[in-house]
Amino acid sequence: MATAGFKSLLITTLLVTVVVANDVENNGKYPIVVSTWPFVDAVRAAWRAVDGGFSAVDAVVEGCSACEELRCDGTVGPGGSPDENGETTLDALIMNGASMEIGAVAAMRYVKDGIRAARLVMQYTEHTLLVGEQASLFAISMGLRGPMNLSSEDSLHKWTKWKESDCQPNFRKNVSPSNSCGPYHPTKKVGFGETSCPAANLVETSTRNITPINIHNHDTISMAVIDKMGHVAVGTSTNGATFKIPGRVGDGPIPGSSAYADDEVGACGATGDGDIMMRFLPCYQVIESMRQGMEPKLAAENAISRIARKFPKFVGAVFAVSKNGVHAGACHGWTFQYSVRLSSMDDVEVYTIMPQIATANV
Repeated sequence: MATAGFKSLLITTLLVTVVVANDVENNGKYPIVVSTWPFVDAVRAAWRAVDGGFSAVDAVVEGCSACEELRCDGTVGPGGSPDENGETTLDALIMNGASMEIGAVAAMRYVKDGIRAARLVMQYTEHTLLVGEQASLFAISMGLRGPMNLSSEDSLHKWTKWKESDCQPNFRKNVSPSNSCGPYHPTKKVGFGETSCPAANLVETSTRNITPINIHNHDTISMAVIDKMGHVAVGTSTNGATFKIPGRVGDGPIPGSSAYADDEVGACGATGDGDIMMRFLPCYQVIESMRQGMEPKLAAENAISRIARKFPKFVGAVFAVSKNGVHAGACHGWTFQYSVRLSSMDDVEVYTIMPQIATANV
């Protein structure tokens, strides 16, 4: 009986030691909120939630929802970024770094709450990604408002002006007509057994001089939160590239591209030319680099440089934040800003990153 009592006391002591050690490790370090761009109000909304004791997942939803409500830069939430038909559709993702669960929606129509729809996918399905009108029907069946028109007076005005400018610029290639609105047809039919990507075209594609993506028509909110328990979550929300081909899915709802989280490592968020960036899964690359011991600054730079080597004209950026609270950013083709709120700060601070070689590290 004495031996049993000693074992019980030992187990209790070990459990208490683990809990105390965890409290000491996290004391003063968490919570943390990081977001792409100077979306200060969105970061404040997430901070209020996580500082008030809500989970990292809850805080990400609150932060991204605030950006959707505010229609940050016209490229998050309803009312912006019309496609070729003048319609606004939404992409969103949420990831729980503790369980590695993900919910996402893409090309979602008629429902304005992108990030909440993504969370419903994570909460009430065994799936990861729902798309198009079926994603809308699911979200409405789970209690979100809809159907509703996601266009606005501003987005329709922008679309009308674009049509009057012969639908330039657009995302078409190798089609006719090349300098006006469709209907479009391939400039050359590719038969069975023929390659559609001859070597000469591979070089031309990777060094394109004109990109229809820039800071004025394609921003994504990508947000990371580490809560008071040290759990990590990320989320994204966007209405995608302006004048995209209907049905296009960007990198926003693609795990590892726009965002990635792992409780053991930290988090990453990305923004930019999603059609290029999703080919490299930069945020997954950042997390795996940090897992191998690379500092956030070098991990962010490394992920961006991998893309730039293949696509020197692309525009994009990532932020990285480690479990110990170190954050950094890297970008290519534009000047990038990201927002941070730590427990040591009185309010949100915005960091500016210059293209390619310059990074901020704290």
